[in-house]
Amino acid sequence: MSGAVKIGILYSTTGPYGTMGRDCRDGAELAIEEIAASHPGRIEPVFIDPEANIDRYLEGARSLLRDHGCRHIIGTITSLARKEVIPLVEKHDGLLWYMCPYEGFEANDNVIYTGGCPNQHLLPLLDYLLPRFGNRPYLIGANYVWGWEMNRLARELVEEAGGAILGERYLPLEETAVERIVAEIEQRRPSFILNNLVGPSSYAFHAAIRALAVRDPGFRPENCPVVSCDLQECELTDIGLGVATGQLCAASYFDTVVSPDNAAFKLRVASRFGPGRRISSLFASAYASVKLCAEAIIEAGVDDPATITQLVSAAAHQSVLGPLRIDPQTHHAALPFHLGRISDDGGFDIVTSLPSIAADPYLTGQRKRKAPQLRIVS
Repeated sequence: MSGAVKIGILYSTTGPYGTMGRDCRDGAELAIEEIAASHPGRIEPVFIDPEANIDRYLEGARSLLRDHGCRHIIGTITSLARKEVIPLVEKHDGLLWYMCPYEGFEANDNVIYTGGCPNQHLLPLLDYLLPRFGNRPYLIGANYVWGWEMNRLARELVEEAGGAILGERYLPLEETAVERIVAEIEQRRPSFILNNLVGPSSYAFHAAIRALAVRDPGFRPENCPVVSCDLQECELTDIGLGVATGQLCAASYFDTVVSPDNAAFKLRVASRFGPGRRISSLFASAYASVKLCAEAIIEAGVDDPATITQLVSAAAHQSVLGPLRIDPQTHHAALPFHLGRISDDGGFDIVTSLPSIAADPYLTGQRKRKAPQLRIVS
């Protein structure tokens, strides 16, 4: 391998989920800087910002693969963007490194998944919630595949547990008019609220629930929590410090994880971005994905996606997320589970944790589906 290998970084740092995109890009940049220090001239990043526009995601991916010669792209945040980009990655025989929690039911030879799938976030989350808060939740989600599939799966799991869904509503990413939904929640009084909103709609919803809890203690977090699988430390200032205090979120990483590896990682982040920087699971996952990709390319001496996939699947790799093992069949990473409670200072206090869980994107080994209930329709 002669010269630097180009790696594409495809994150939206503006638009409705720009806060998350900036955190991803910062994590990727830190990893690239560390690689450059230890292996000068071996990896060259190419950054493209699609500005949360799906057409620009396609243009950006095409440019990285065709014009810049990138065989590897670390990026996309939403499942909509991931699903749009994958056919281009397949066409150019590339490899997409996707590091956000997602709705599962996907495994692609041209994707490495370092973000959690439902058996690594939603299932253990519901295992915690149902015996403690009850089995009559309200579901709210973003109006695309993430929200639809997460709520569909939650509905199945709750009903299998003998519960009932008291309501299910969807909002576009930038919709902040949540009053009617909150009024319905107040009237129906669920056990808890599963929040699969993204960006400004999620922020407005948390603020509205906080206002509801002020006038009705039954909706305080200790009584009826809002629980998420995709809320990040970087977003808590967008919601407003103190606004979402006490609400819950599942993740594979929190800034407050106690481990020698995380303590060392936080020191490096503080040195680069300042001592007040909170690290989200997106920042940590983007960092880990770039390191894994770049170090594999350097070790292999080639950037051929099949070779790199085989190499990263052959053994566990130490990372800030813990030992990172990529399944050779599904290309998903085994990840830990952490449940965090939002604190007043813009972080998460860890409530409970589980060690690394092997990914099961199609839920083949986790549960048995109920037989369909058929009826004759005349």
